[in-house]
Amino acid sequence: MANDTLEQRISPLVIVALVALLVAVIALWAMDKAARGEREAGPGAAQTGEVFHWKLVTTWPKNFPGLGSAPEIFAQEVEAMSGGRLTVRVYGGGEIVPALGVFDAVSQGVAQMGHGAAYYWKGKVPSSVFFTAVPFGLNAQEMYGWLYYGGGLQLWEEAYTPYNLVPLPGGSTGVQMGGWFNREINTVADVQGLKMRIPGLAGEVFTAAGGTSVTLPGSELYTSLQTGVIDALEWVGPYNDRIMGFQDVAKYYYYPGWHEPGSILEFIVNKEAMASLPEDLQAIVRAAAKAASEDMLAEYTARNNESLRELLQDHDVQLRRFPEDVLRAFWLATGDAMRDLTARDPMAAKVYASYRKFYRDVREYHHISEQAYINMRDDIMGDAEF
Repeated sequence: MANDTLEQRISPLVIVALVALLVAVIALWAMDKAARGEREAGPGAAQTGEVFHWKLVTTWPKNFPGLGSAPEIFAQEVEAMSGGRLTVRVYGGGEIVPALGVFDAVSQGVAQMGHGAAYYWKGKVPSSVFFTAVPFGLNAQEMYGWLYYGGGLQLWEEAYTPYNLVPLPGGSTGVQMGGWFNREINTVADVQGLKMRIPGLAGEVFTAAGGTSVTLPGSELYTSLQTGVIDALEWVGPYNDRIMGFQDVAKYYYYPGWHEPGSILEFIVNKEAMASLPEDLQAIVRAAAKAASEDMLAEYTARNNESLRELLQDHDVQLRRFPEDVLRAFWLATGDAMRDLTARDPMAAKVYASYRKFYRDVREYHHISEQAYINMRDDIMGDAEF
C-alpha cells in the first residue's frame, strides 16, 4: 500500500462520496414530493400534507341548539378524523348568505357545504319534500331505513345532480309538535283563513284544508307571531320551541306532528369540492355527516322531555291534541297534494314510487314490532314506573 499512487488512494473515496451524495439527493427529492402532495397516484389518492379549508353555511343561527349543533359537530369530527387536513368553518344563517340562500350558495360554489332542510327548496326541486318529511309518512327510524337501504339516498343524489350538489342526511328531529296557535282548534272551521308558518308539502296540505301557509326563516317567527303577521307556526318541538320563546306569544301547543313525523335535515356538498378531495377525506366527510346525524336525533330524544315538562309547569301553556276531524281533513288534503305533486313533476313521481313501496313494507312490520310494543307498554304499565 505504501507504493500506491495518490490517484489510486483518492479514487475509491471519491466514488463513495458520490454515491452518498446521490442517495441524499434522492431522499430529499422524495421528501419534497410528499410534502407538496404531488398526485402521482391519480385523482382521489391520499395527499400527505395537503390541507383543505371549507366554508359551511347554514339556515340556522350560529350554534343554535339541536339544528345548529349538527354542523358544529360535523366540523369537529372532520378535523379530528383528518388530522387537520380538512377544516370546516361554520357560518350561521345571514353571516355570509341569507338563511334560505344556502342551496344556491353551495350550488354556485360560494361555500363548499351547507346545512338545512331539503323541503325549503321545493320551488326548485319539487321532489325534495320527500327527503325531509311527508305528512302522515315515515318516522325518523323509517326514514333512515329508506334512505340507506331502500334506495332513497340514490334518488336524492339524482334529484340534486342538476344543481351540482351531493346530499347527505344531516340529522333528524324525530316526530315534531303540531305547532303553536293563538286560538283553539276545535273543528275544521277553525282552520279556515288561519295564517300559519308551515313549509314543505305540509304547507300545501294546510292551504288545501282552508288555511294559508307561509314560509319564514326561524329568525322571523317570534316577531311574526307576536305582531299578528301569522296566527300560528310550527318550528320543531319543545326543546327548540322553548328556547325560541314561543310560549310567550302563543298559548295553545298542539300535537301530534302530523306534518313532520320524522324530519330529516341535510348536508349539501358542492360536487366539484367533493371531487377535489382525496378518497380518504371524502370518506371522512360522509362518516362525519352520519355521526352528526345520529347525534341530533339522540339530543332531541333527550331534551324534548325535560323541555315539555318545563313549558307545562312553568308557563301558561295549554297542551292540546288535534281533533280527529281536523286530522282527517289534513289526511285527505295530503292525498290531493301528493297527486298534484306527482302529476306535475316526473322526478317526484319516481321518488314517490320508491317511498310508497318502503312505507307499505315497513308499516306492515311496525304494526307487530314498534307500534305493537308501544301500545303494549302503555296498556300494561299505564303511568306506572319501574
